[in-house]
Amino acid sequence: MSKTTYFLAVDLGATSGRTILGSIEDGKLCQRELTRFPNQIIQTGGHFYWDIFALYNEIIRGLRVVADEKIELTSIGIDTWGVDIVMIGKDGNVLRNPYCYRDPHTEGAMDAYFKLVPKEKVYEKTGIQFMNFNSLFQLATLRRNQDSALEAADKILFMPDALMYMLTGEAVCEYTILSTSQMLDPRTKKIDPELIEVIGLKESQFGRYVNPSDKVGVLTPEIQKMTGLGAVPVVAVAGHDTGAAVAAVPAQNERFAYLSCGTWSLLGIETRDAIINKQSFEYNFTNEGGIEGTTRFLKNICGMWLLESCRKEWKDAPADVNQINKDSMTVEPFRSFIHPDDPRFTNPSSMVEAIQGYCRETGQPVPEDYKQMARCIFESLAMRYRQVVGYLRELAPFSIEKLHVIGGGSRNVYLMQMAANALNMPVVTGPIEGTAIGNIMLQAKAAGLVDDIYQMRSIIADSIDLCAYEPQDMKAWDDAYAKYLEATKITE
Repeated sequence: MSKTTYFLAVDLGATSGRTILGSIEDGKLCQRELTRFPNQIIQTGGHFYWDIFALYNEIIRGLRVVADEKIELTSIGIDTWGVDIVMIGKDGNVLRNPYCYRDPHTEGAMDAYFKLVPKEKVYEKTGIQFMNFNSLFQLATLRRNQDSALEAADKILFMPDALMYMLTGEAVCEYTILSTSQMLDPRTKKIDPELIEVIGLKESQFGRYVNPSDKVGVLTPEIQKMTGLGAVPVVAVAGHDTGAAVAAVPAQNERFAYLSCGTWSLLGIETRDAIINKQSFEYNFTNEGGIEGTTRFLKNICGMWLLESCRKEWKDAPADVNQINKDSMTVEPFRSFIHPDDPRFTNPSSMVEAIQGYCRETGQPVPEDYKQMARCIFESLAMRYRQVVGYLRELAPFSIEKLHVIGGGSRNVYLMQMAANALNMPVVTGPIEGTAIGNIMLQAKAAGLVDDIYQMRSIIADSIDLCAYEPQDMKAWDDAYAKYLEATKITE
């Protein structure tokens, strides 16, 4: 009997994290969740932080579970959300917890930076969607505020790279996570010097460049002693969770769009080359790094953050989100719409009041209870998907025939049917745990168990259950889309 090869995926999202044990047996992927834990934003001193030490502690806990079960790991891989950064001092220590991308300190940061480098030039160099929390603008804000951690930083690491550093002592800069920063030139696949030199930074302050499936190092002697494991290799997977998730899309050809549906909705296509032109600039699309040299041409859309924020406020709603989803279907459709990407929804003190205020200001019926509000959120997201896919069709070098949806949001069968209706296109959902699966498969590639993205996707398709949705009620959705456009008056 052949020996089973095990991989540990550390999958960290904006609200929770997990460690998942994965293996490939008889041509199929097997996975098992070992630990799950919250990832909580810390608010203090007027700022929002991530607790990187708590995340590190949870990774150690997952490794101890592996040791207790006497599992021989082949490697470990870490993926997280994008853009946020960790400062490392000359003594090798983390200088402080990193700011969360929802921190308000970057409000107005883009306009301030464009006085140093024009907006059009920044986009031409990077092809990245403009968002005030992109790493470039975070760093420029820290420099402008004379931030003590940045002043003392010897190395600047992105979140997955920082956690790999804490495990191995190796400072690296992984390609997919770097590509979210608005500092990467997608042509050279390196940091553009001009963009960082104007804020007093050097390329050498970032780690050595690595790509998905490259080995970073092995667990330090300290961690080997703490966990009971040996010198297990740590592999750079697609450090950006969307990069890992898109790697897990079980597509049969290039003619698809993907939607990574979670806290954020990330909607795009996979191309061989970056798409950087006047139209992509005007539509504010982003070109992020994928695996095997591909580009993820996409747009960030607000996602389940809207619903999850409301759930914290609702007093009369069921605790079960599936019941909320179901209840939303009992109220009048197309009653009111919001623009999901309106800045007021980024991190309001009350999401319920923000949604009600938007509808009131745009002359629409105001959602009064959780059912009406949830339906407003779902229908608005579906309509936003339709709009963005329309942009993609203008820019894509191929026809788009299908939408693949991955991530936890794909469990919402009502939203998925709405997406099919709004797009007038088949929607295929799965895998739900796409990020962890992509993480595991990239480790398998590093171990020589799979050759390329096509073999990865074939194994994934054979290992999971997919669900398909066909469009319905097209006339009603076409009419409602016109109402959505009128209610939102979107200017990209």
